[in-house]
Amino acid sequence: MVRIDKKATRLYVLDTNVLIHDPAALYHFEEHDVVIPMTVLEELDKHKNGIREIARTARQVSRTLSDITSQVGFDEIQAGIPIPGSIGVTGRLRFLCYNDLKPLDNLEDSPDNRILAETCRLRDERPDASVILVTKDINLRVKAAALKVPVEDYLNDRAFSDQDVMSEGAKVYPDAGEHAMGLWEALNVEVKVERADHHTYYQLSGEMPSDWHVGMLVSDCENGANFEAIIRELGPNSARLQLLANYRHHAGVWGVHAHDSRQNFTLNLLMDPDIDLVTIAGNAGTGKTFMTLAAALQQTLDMKGFERIVFTRAPIPMGEDIGFLPGTEEEKMSPWMGAFHDNMDNLLRDEKDGSSSWNNDATRSLIGSRVQIRSPGFMRGRTLNDTFLIIDEAQNFTPKQLKALITRAGRNTKIVCLGNVGQIDTPYLTANTCGMAAVVQNFRDWPHAGHITLRSVERSRLALAGEELL
Repeated sequence: MVRIDKKATRLYVLDTNVLIHDPAALYHFEEHDVVIPMTVLEELDKHKNGIREIARTARQVSRTLSDITSQVGFDEIQAGIPIPGSIGVTGRLRFLCYNDLKPLDNLEDSPDNRILAETCRLRDERPDASVILVTKDINLRVKAAALKVPVEDYLNDRAFSDQDVMSEGAKVYPDAGEHAMGLWEALNVEVKVERADHHTYYQLSGEMPSDWHVGMLVSDCENGANFEAIIRELGPNSARLQLLANYRHHAGVWGVHAHDSRQNFTLNLLMDPDIDLVTIAGNAGTGKTFMTLAAALQQTLDMKGFERIVFTRAPIPMGEDIGFLPGTEEEKMSPWMGAFHDNMDNLLRDEKDGSSSWNNDATRSLIGSRVQIRSPGFMRGRTLNDTFLIIDEAQNFTPKQLKALITRAGRNTKIVCLGNVGQIDTPYLTANTCGMAAVVQNFRDWPHAGHITLRSVERSRLALAGEELL
């Protein structure tokens, strides 16, 4: 992005992809004016037909513009329409239409080039203001920079900036040593320990760290920690921490044991009846799906806490699409469920002879009666009661799509979102605009949600070598 010296008066020219990406983009420029070229209106008209998401969004933008213009006269449209909902000094919505627009030299006639020409014309007509083109198109931004046209990316949709990282959901204090302070030395608080409802709580009094939040793991070590707790309540000068159950050795989940503090925290979140939404991030091989399926099976089949397990994921191919798939909904989803079948094979494997009961028809029939594999495209309008919902590859969903899935939750439903923002296969999403990032940031301080970013513990030599090569 080119660094721009902005004047007090600014006119933001919106590209078509900005409005399709966020139909509410008109309202996010505060007191500054928003300009929509006629070329953008023509492109919206081309995209409005069909049932795809882009068509629905184009129609939504058109309805918004129609509502804004229906209450004003022609003179007001020419002067600029005050944008409703603005706080303080209102910005204005302007339309850009030139009857004698000249194309830029040596550039073919295309929508992108016409938008560039319209922006250049407006810049020349308004030397008193900063005229800035806003687009999600990287090539158009490069082209605009080469033509000395001020240009920016649309940033309002980002859950966090490029300089930040997604919350890890954990605060691990190093061992106290010569150059480091341990957990209690770093906190410098008064501690009161109490026992209630078969749980141990630590009531802290004093100045709390600014990077703490409700639902965070607090540990004194990554491996072999002596203190592991979740923050249940948090104020400026007080906090209430609950000690975690230890799933490392004897008390496992469906035969699965934790190897470090983060995995132990993950199993605690998955087994906690007070946590309704769990988000688990991490690289491949950190055990996200494995631990989630173990917790789902134990709570559904053994503890009878849920009636069913629903497993879904975004059907986004990593390479070329293989085309039409015959069969029922579950048969069509089967090629996308390799992670599910691989982990079920490992969960049901006999450690003595190495065989897996997952290949047994009776086992498949028993588990199949409680486990449903569903396509996310058919989830709208449903209400899932008494369900353990697993959303795999959540990084490939847009925030709007993931919102549609999360709002399916009904009575006694737990939702677990699994993902790795480093493995996004959708071309229009990034690590800070995908649905996974939006869910983590928006639910960070909700007491019934928990997030953890896992780190590699035991990885195969081949997987580690592959990461080093990349």
